[in-house]
Amino acid sequence: MSSAQMPVGQGFAAGGEAPEQPRGPSVLVAGANGLVGRAVVRRLVAQPWAGSVTALVRRRGALTPGQAAPGRLRECVVDFDRLDAAETQPAFAADIVICALGTTIRQAGSQAAFRRVDVEYPVDLARRAFAAGAHHFLLVSALGADARSRVFYNRCKGEVEAEILAIGFPSVTVVRPSLLLGARTEFRLGERIAQALSPAIGWMVPRTWRPVPAESVAAALVTAARVDAPGVRVLENAALLGAKDERPVG
Repeated sequence: MSSAQMPVGQGFAAGGEAPEQPRGPSVLVAGANGLVGRAVVRRLVAQPWAGSVTALVRRRGALTPGQAAPGRLRECVVDFDRLDAAETQPAFAADIVICALGTTIRQAGSQAAFRRVDVEYPVDLARRAFAAGAHHFLLVSALGADARSRVFYNRCKGEVEAEILAIGFPSVTVVRPSLLLGARTEFRLGERIAQALSPAIGWMVPRTWRPVPAESVAAALVTAARVDAPGVRVLENAALLGAKDERPVG
């Protein structure tokens, strides 16, 4: 096993036997260090329908040992600028891919760097996963995504949607959340303001634009992955606000 791919919560069954191999579709999660990605992984390992779960992370320690049954959860530390690295290739062998990659222009430092994270990385990942046999790609996009928009952020989100749709997956799910609510490790001004104001005036904001809990976005993604319906589905912000978990999540 590559040092970049380590089991989390690995162990043995009673009697010293190796754990039974997980059944069900294998799921790959990109962006598991992030707010939505972490919530997705936590839900997936609680689902009886999901087989193995591989989380692509920028740094080790994003996942918590003991979250999953032995052998189900694996974190793979990757450099998204080098997805062609030989040690990364086994991670692409998944049935379902959930991509929660994303940054801000402030964090990225430039529009070019932002586009690399929010457009180029997801498209590269999608092409490699499709070539490896994935049939369902789920993408965290954003409210207002439009490849023809004059707004750079919205245009990038629209471009990544269009490029992934063109790859040819039998099933594609796109979620378009507004500002995300949740505890991030990094500072994002817009989300902090939304977090502070949401309890008092959130109900006054139309559901189309209302800030949405990252946990609700994750619940919608995991449900869509389980249903695994063919075709293209776009879940707008109002639908994400109403998303509920199908089973308790620890």
